[in-house]
Amino acid sequence: MSKTLKKIEDTVVGTYQKIEETVVDAYQAVEDAAVGAFTDLTDKAVGKFLTREGETVEEAKARMAEAAEAMATKSQEMVDASLEASKNAGKKD
Repeated sequence: MSKTLKKIEDTVVGTYQKIEETVVDAYQAVEDAAVGAFTDLTDKAVGKFLTREGETVEEAKARMAEAAEAMATKSQEMVDASLEASKNAGKKD
């Protein structure tokens, strides 16, 4: 490959790499801003509507996560019991 073509190739590749870095950096900045805004919003909503007296936002979130996990476990147990009952419905002892 001639020196001129190599120089053109290097310039083009370098330009595309700079464009790629700029796009990725911009996306990351938008993502960080969106996640930060969402976190702030949820913290304010939890603080205003879901905390108990003397409870911090973090404690309220932990309490709600624990309750959600308990509900999911209970729900899965009910589904499993229902499936088992369905399997055994037509069987004779």
